[in-house]
Amino acid sequence: MSASRSPVRQSSVRAHNLALVLQTVANGSDHPSRAAISATTGLTRATVSTLVDDLIAGHLLAELEPAPRTGAGRPAAGLTLAPDGPAGLGLEINVDYLAACVVDLTGVLRHRLVTRADQRLLPPAAALAALSELAVRALAAAEADGLVIAGAALAVPGLVAPGGLVRVAPNLGWQNVDAPALLPTLAGLPLTVDNEANLAALGELRADGGEPTFLYVSGEIGIGAGIVLDGELYRGGRGWSGEIGHVTVFPDGRPCRCGANGCLEQYAGQEAVEADPDLAAAALGIALAAVVNLLDLGVIVLGGGYAPEFDRLRDGIEAELRRRVLTADLAPISLRPAVLGADAAMRGAADVVIRGVRDDPAAWLARAQAV
Repeated sequence: MSASRSPVRQSSVRAHNLALVLQTVANGSDHPSRAAISATTGLTRATVSTLVDDLIAGHLLAELEPAPRTGAGRPAAGLTLAPDGPAGLGLEINVDYLAACVVDLTGVLRHRLVTRADQRLLPPAAALAALSELAVRALAAAEADGLVIAGAALAVPGLVAPGGLVRVAPNLGWQNVDAPALLPTLAGLPLTVDNEANLAALGELRADGGEPTFLYVSGEIGIGAGIVLDGELYRGGRGWSGEIGHVTVFPDGRPCRCGANGCLEQYAGQEAVEADPDLAAAALGIALAAVVNLLDLGVIVLGGGYAPEFDRLRDGIEAELRRRVLTADLAPISLRPAVLGADAAMRGAADVVIRGVRDDPAAWLARAQAV
């Protein structure tokens, strides 16, 4: 029998329907009742009631007090995501800071911890040990709130292979670093490791809830980009897209840590912005125009260290975009700061965990019952 004609297991149907109900509540603009969910999804009221009971028992949904009665019949109780349910731990290691945050199932930031220190001076094991200490503090804060951490995600400024191996992070001086193995305090928690700009772009996509196609540019000591096309992160053939910091803007220019000359991050990284914001804006505009001409993107989001510097950089970037983008007169480019500001990467990391629970609540319920 072919796979397409194989029978669907009852557990698979239940998993699908649990996700359908949870997503209906999560994506709704109001607080739907069980009857409203039944009408929206096409599931029977009895099925919805059973699924909702399971989701409430698993601390994924909470029932609200019914609205005051205005007519005949019993008022219906609305449903909302449970703020005391599973939460996500977002971690970030960057050149000059470490960060951790806890985000609950509703998307609310519950805790935020940042430590400023130059990570370039430390070997990977020492840097990740310091991050582990920050993670332990975040876990303790979550526990004090009665939250259960469903998993963790780590944002790093480099190329990440499957399994969490950081193949190269030039600005940290890392090569082939097994990040999960160096985070023993997170043993037992599902852990995702990804490029910081990718996670920031995903966080921005969920936080903004509007434009599904955009280029997210993260400006720290180094520069990374996340490309979002039709609501999906574009990773490239090998998963390493978005290294805009190593796009050449001045071929005979300054030497870069990557071994080339004239890379964007030598002219528009955080230190370069502080030294000469006009040159940084021009260099950014040159690189961004090339990306727009290649991919036909209409929205550019500036995040990381660029978000608080947006007003200083905007005019210079837009001038280069008008000059260099072929279609600038036909369709002007929208340039804006990130909604999540400088916290986008760690917030996006935590959101990856939360989205995993929302997309597969059956798996979370099975884990919770097994504990």
